[in-house]
Parts: sequence; C-alpha cells; structure tokens
Amino acid sequence: MAEILNLALLAFSGGGESSGGLLDVNPGLIFWVLVTFVFLMIVLTKIAWKPILASLDEREALIKDSLDSAEKAQKEAEKLLKKNEANLAKAEEQAQKVIAQGREYAEKVKSQMLEESKSEAARMIKEATAQIERKNQEAFNKLKDQVAEIAIEAAEKIIRENLDKEKQTKLIDKYLKDLNKN
Repeated sequence: MAEILNLALLAFSGGGESSGGLLDVNPGLIFWVLVTFVFLMIVLTKIAWKPILASLDEREALIKDSLDSAEKAQKEAEKLLKKNEANLAKAEEQAQKVIAQGREYAEKVKSQMLEESKSEAARMIKEATAQIERKNQEAFNKLKDQVAEIAIEAAEKIIRENLDKEKQTKLIDKYLKDLNKN
C-alpha cells in the first residue's frame, strides 16, 4: 500500500514544485485524507453499518413475511374459490332438481286435474243420463196414465152399460203391463 501512495505522490507532485494549484499533489494532505478516510470507515463500520445492516435485515424479513403472507392468502383464496365453485355447482344442481321436481309436480297436477275433470264429466253425463231416464220414465208413466185415461174414457163411452169403471181400469192396466213386457 505504501508503494501505491508513493506512486500517487510522484504522479501528482509534478517534480517537486509547489505552485499551490488545485491539481498539485501535497503528500501531507494525501496522508491526512487517507487517515481520515480509514478512520471514517472504521467509525462507520462500528457505528453505522450495524444499524443499516439490521435495518436491511429487518426489511428483508418483513418483505419475506409479506411474500409468505401473500402466498398463504393466495392459497386460501384459491381454496375458497374452489369451495365456492363447488358450492355453486351444488346449488345449481339442487336448483335443477327443484326445477325438475316442479315440472314433475306440475305434470302430476295436470294429469290429476285432467283425470278429475274426465271423471267429473263422466259423472255428470251419468247423472244426466239417469235424470233423462227418470224423466223419460215419468213421461212414459204420465203418457201411460193419460192413454189409460183416454182409453178408459173411450171404453167407458162405448161400454158404459156393460162394465163398470173399476173393471175397465184393471183391464187397461193389465193390457199396458203386457205392452211393457213386450
């Protein structure tokens, strides 16, 4: 190191003349600058480097923790996303089941209502047929009674002298019963 200093002194000395210029080399000044530089390096190493390195280590640890936390958060987010996707798929599947059940129920109700309306229509037709049959029977009985009355009146007028009314009615009823059987 001493050799480097000597060479630097010779290069800047310019042959030993001291003109006092800015670029003139002064060996005493160089020595004190080097001593001051070495002293500052030692002081900075002892005093400043430790807090600076500690601060850098702390920052590095903070960044590493932040990266680890971000990675954990990303993994958690991915898990939640997968879970949400699974839940969404499950909910969609359940919705499809509910829709299918609703359609099935609607079809059942439709079939049931159609069956009930058919049975109701058949019942109404049966009742109407029975009522028509009763009305026809009533009309036939009235007609039979009217025919019997007319026949009795006609026969009465014709045979008034030979038969009485009771015998005529029995005779006509017997005749009408024979007609019904045929």
